[in-house]
Amino acid sequence: MNLNHLAIFHATAEEKSVTGAARRLLISQPAVSKQLRQLEKSLDVRLFDRRPRGVQLTEAGVLLASYATRLFSLVEESEQAIGELRGLRRGRLRIGASTTVGVYLLPELLVKFRAKHPGIQLQLEIAASDVLAGRLLDRSVDIVLTEGVIENESLESTSIFEEELVAIAPHGHPRARKKRVNAAMLCREPFVIRETGSGTRSLVERTLGERGLSIKPAMSLGSTEAIKKAVASGIGVAIVSSLSVALEVQTKQLAIICMSDLKISRPIYRLVRRDAYASHALSAFYKMVDEALKIVQKF
Repeated sequence: MNLNHLAIFHATAEEKSVTGAARRLLISQPAVSKQLRQLEKSLDVRLFDRRPRGVQLTEAGVLLASYATRLFSLVEESEQAIGELRGLRRGRLRIGASTTVGVYLLPELLVKFRAKHPGIQLQLEIAASDVLAGRLLDRSVDIVLTEGVIENESLESTSIFEEELVAIAPHGHPRARKKRVNAAMLCREPFVIRETGSGTRSLVERTLGERGLSIKPAMSLGSTEAIKKAVASGIGVAIVSSLSVALEVQTKQLAIICMSDLKISRPIYRLVRRDAYASHALSAFYKMVDEALKIVQKF
């Protein structure tokens, strides 16, 4: 069925007049009549009874008109839905993030995004970088934010932020009271560290090793939250993401040790599929993340 013919039929059925349909569609009356005849021929039925003053639908015409009304209502609905996507009044955004980003950066950001765009459905998945890369490739998520380096020709990786790792101690610890502490002094302290295989632990040990230094592990734990609690209780010092300790420093549970000769940082990457369409929701999320990271960087 020719949809252009159907649109002309739909207009004629609603106007109950060939002349009215021609006026509404801004085409000539003979053109309307010709295309209606072609539609009747293709369907092998008569759709209208021609009257001196307009037309009247036949039984077949009434049936087809009911389908045409539903079809063109869906067309209008689809156009409205696309407009709502452009206006961020509807849509879906699926985000993958590594633990540090997903736990310490994104929750507050997603609350703000939700308040600004309540029609957008948000989904956050926290996992290891390699797992998230797979989720991105199979289109289970739309974007990934992670500290892990992922090399894949199908993915576009962009460094968007340098995350600083900081040394922490219990509030009031002697090292924290000093204006500056060097790395050698820090390494004399008992350390609370991440489990073997952790990217953070590997980075810290590699950086210290380059200076001929090593740490004395007092305890190995599987999460940043556990490490912070252990440090706050006085077990030792630790090196963790600066993003993870803002609240504890503010509430004086922990203190940051100012290092005179040691700076450890790592990039946070934004990963998307190279062939992915950047939806309006995703573009708005990009903008909000960039603005949030600019604020974080000032501190």
